[in-house]
Amino acid sequence: MESRLYRFLITLAALAWCVPTISSPQPAGQDALLVFAAASLTEVLEEIGKEYQAKTGKPVKFSFAASSALARQIEAGARADLFVSADLEWMDYLAERKLIATESRRNVAGNRLAMIAPADSNVRIDIVDGLDLRGALGDGRLAIADPDIVPAGRYAKAALEALHGWSGVSDRLARAENVRVALAYVASGEAPLGVVYETDARIEPRVRIVGTFPAASHPPIRYPAALTTIAGSGAKDFLDFLGSPQALAAFTRHGFIAAN
Repeated sequence: MESRLYRFLITLAALAWCVPTISSPQPAGQDALLVFAAASLTEVLEEIGKEYQAKTGKPVKFSFAASSALARQIEAGARADLFVSADLEWMDYLAERKLIATESRRNVAGNRLAMIAPADSNVRIDIVDGLDLRGALGDGRLAIADPDIVPAGRYAKAALEALHGWSGVSDRLARAENVRVALAYVASGEAPLGVVYETDARIEPRVRIVGTFPAASHPPIRYPAALTTIAGSGAKDFLDFLGSPQALAAFTRHGFIAAN
């Protein structure tokens, strides 16, 4: 019971800053530009947003959460000018429902997948074919974003399946609402291991990277961005700015890789 309560409190704390923005009654394009973006992009997009405002004088507001949650918010009518997903599937989901301007769609960044442990842990794991995590987990669970709907969890499941390690942990998961909640589980010591994006591990001093997954073990991690069909007139300028040398330098500083 105590473990469940502790995990619930960790989840609340991790979600406090990434709850999707409540839909505004004002038409899109008024006041600040509103961008819905994957939780793993929090720090880099906030930096890029400040650079964009300094250059243009135009403010940008962000709502960060799991791509699945944001896509469904947009589907439900939430106001957003721009959507940046952590995978192609949730962007495809909105495209199929004609909720994005498909001609504006482009990939803005890529990422890597990492296995993490608490910083004071001495666990060693070779991330190779035949990966067996049960011994390293002990009585604990593997923290990953929900693999049924969240991109980071889908990538994690694909990588573990490719390395023949999924069957050994599928019943030992600590499923998280998004990748930052999974990160929090490991950082707090609630979970002895987790799978997150490499960029997430870099921002949290309470975890260390045990190893990175081979790129071939999972679909390429891409972040597509697109205007919504209700985007304001200034939204395209910010979307274009995401591909500028200034923005690309910010993505690199934060550990993201070039989009393919």
